[in-house]
Amino acid sequence: MKTLKFLIEKEFKQMFRNPLIPRLIVLFPTMVLLVFPWAVSFEIKNIRVDVVDHSKSVYSKRLTDKIAASQYFILHDTPSDYNAAMLNMENDETDMILEIPASFDVDLVKRRESGVGVAVNSVNGTQGLLGSNYVMQIVNDFSSELRGELTQTLPPQTRVSFMRLKKMNIVPQYKYNPALDYKKFMIPGFMVLLLTILCGILPALNIVMEKENGTINQINVTPISKMNFILAKLIPYWAVGLVVMIISITLSFLIYGLWPGGGVVAVLISAIVFILSVSGLGIIISNYSETMQQASFLVMFFILILVLLGGMFTPVSSMPAWAQAIAAINPFNYLTTAFRMLYLNGSSLADVSGNLLALGAIAVVLNGWAVFSYKKRG
Repeated sequence: MKTLKFLIEKEFKQMFRNPLIPRLIVLFPTMVLLVFPWAVSFEIKNIRVDVVDHSKSVYSKRLTDKIAASQYFILHDTPSDYNAAMLNMENDETDMILEIPASFDVDLVKRRESGVGVAVNSVNGTQGLLGSNYVMQIVNDFSSELRGELTQTLPPQTRVSFMRLKKMNIVPQYKYNPALDYKKFMIPGFMVLLLTILCGILPALNIVMEKENGTINQINVTPISKMNFILAKLIPYWAVGLVVMIISITLSFLIYGLWPGGGVVAVLISAIVFILSVSGLGIIISNYSETMQQASFLVMFFILILVLLGGMFTPVSSMPAWAQAIAAINPFNYLTTAFRMLYLNGSSLADVSGNLLALGAIAVVLNGWAVFSYKKRG
C-alpha cells in the first residue's frame, strides 16, 4: 500500500504539472453543457417551402399565410405551376412543395372536405420526415378552424350533431418529458460523453507519454507489481471523472433546471462503475501503442464506435442486429440508458441495477485485460 500511495502521489504531481489539464477538467464540461445541447437537436427549423396555389381563393390564401407564419417554415416562392416548384427543389432552392387544388374552396364549402398535395425533399431523411409532419399539423389545425366556421352554415339539427362530435378532442399527455424538450433528452448523454473522453483518452495517452519520454524504463526496473502500476495510473483519472460528474450535475441544474429524479447518489454510483470500465479501455490502448500517434488514432477509433453505437443519438432498438450485438458490450450504452432513467424517468438505483451489473462485468474484463497486457521491459 505504501508503494501504491507514492505512485498515486507521483501521478497527481505529473498530472498537475501540465497547467492545461486542471483547466480542461473545469472548462471542458462547462463548454460542452453550455454549447452542445443547443447545437445538437433534431428539431428542424427554417424549412423552405414553395406553395403552388391553383385555387387563388380566400381559404387557400389563409392556409398559405398560416404556413408562412410558422416558426418552422420560410415561404420561399409561390410559383404558378408544380413543374416550376419542382425545378426549385432540384436546384436545392426549396425543401418542400405544397400544392393546393383549384377546387379547394368549393370542396370545403360543398363537400366539407378537400385535399392538398405535399412533396418533400428527403435527401435529408430527418428533415423530410419532420417537415412533412409539421406541415400536416398546420393543415390539420387549419381544418379545425374551418370546421368551426363552416358549422354555422349547417342546418340546425345537423349543427347540433356536429357540435357534439366536435367536443370529442384527443389531448396527448407526454410522460417524463412533457414539453418534448430535446435538450433534456441529450444532456445525460453529453455527461456520458464527457466521462468517456476525459477518462478514456487521458489514461490512454499517459503510459504512451512515459514510453516516449523514456521514464517508463525507470519504473520497469523496479519491483513494482503490474497491479499497483495500473492502479496508480487509473485512480487519478477516477478522481477526475468524479469531479467532472459533480460539475456536470451542478451546471445542468443551474443552466437547465435538470435534476436527477433518482437522486444524485445514484448518478454518482453509476458514473463510478462506468469510469472503471472506460479507463480500463484507455490503459489497454496505451499498452498496445508505442507512440502518441498510434494511441491517438486508436482512441478516436474506439471512442467513435462507443458514441455512435451507444444509443445517444439513435435508439439501440432501431439499429440492425449486428449493431445491437456491439451495443450489448458497449459501456456507453448502459450508462446513457441509466442516466436517462435516473434523470427523466425518476428511476431509482434499484431500477438501473441491471445496467450497473453489466457495466461492472465489462469493468472487470477490461481492467483485468489492462493488467495482463502490460509488459514490463527492463
